[in-house]
Amino acid sequence: MTETSKPGSDLAEDVLGMGGRELVTVRDLLLRPATVLKAWMEGGAEGGGLYARPLRLYLALNAILMLILFLQGGAGYLLEGYPPEVLGPAIEQSGKSRDAFIADADGWMTLVMVPLASLFFALAATPLLRWWDKDNLGWRRGFRAAFGWLCAWTVPMMPLAWWGYGTSPVAFIVSLVIMALGVIAFVRMGPGRWFRTRLGGIGKGLVLMIAVQISAGFSGVLVGMIGILGAVLSR
Repeated sequence: MTETSKPGSDLAEDVLGMGGRELVTVRDLLLRPATVLKAWMEGGAEGGGLYARPLRLYLALNAILMLILFLQGGAGYLLEGYPPEVLGPAIEQSGKSRDAFIADADGWMTLVMVPLASLFFALAATPLLRWWDKDNLGWRRGFRAAFGWLCAWTVPMMPLAWWGYGTSPVAFIVSLVIMALGVIAFVRMGPGRWFRTRLGGIGKGLVLMIAVQISAGFSGVLVGMIGILGAVLSR
């Protein structure tokens, strides 16, 4: 018998890199994230065949975030914080006009911003989630847990992501809401595994978010350096 799939699932996989299992995982991350985490921790990367791999799902979600960033005008706003004594020599060395240099740097930053930030988020979250887990995860399952939490955070933030990029007051407020969603995702996903009491979960969630935001600062510096270097070297 030939295996068939739903047309809607095929379309989602073609457009978003998401098939039926990914969509089920997204649904359950919204409704019962603790159940999804338990399946990933006890049943392997595919949760015993029930769910998508957390890393694959996170990459698909990142692809959507990259598209939103591109449509919103890119990551060039990161250069607004650079002093003239840093950008001036780089622009002069590139031999380009300021507008052309900024456009090239923006292209490079838009390309690497989301993937690099995601990597730094995972590197910041994994040691904490390993430390707080009642089981001896090891690094492999530790990274799986980190990407699982990142998925549980990214799914509900997705409708807000359009307004989260930039330096406007609206972007600042949306960024605060997105950080709150990260703490909420942690509290909903980790009871009995990462913490025992709700208050303890909120406290650890705040610690996790602070660590992630510190890592975001480092990734932002690296993204800016890549953008400037790329604009200098590209012709």
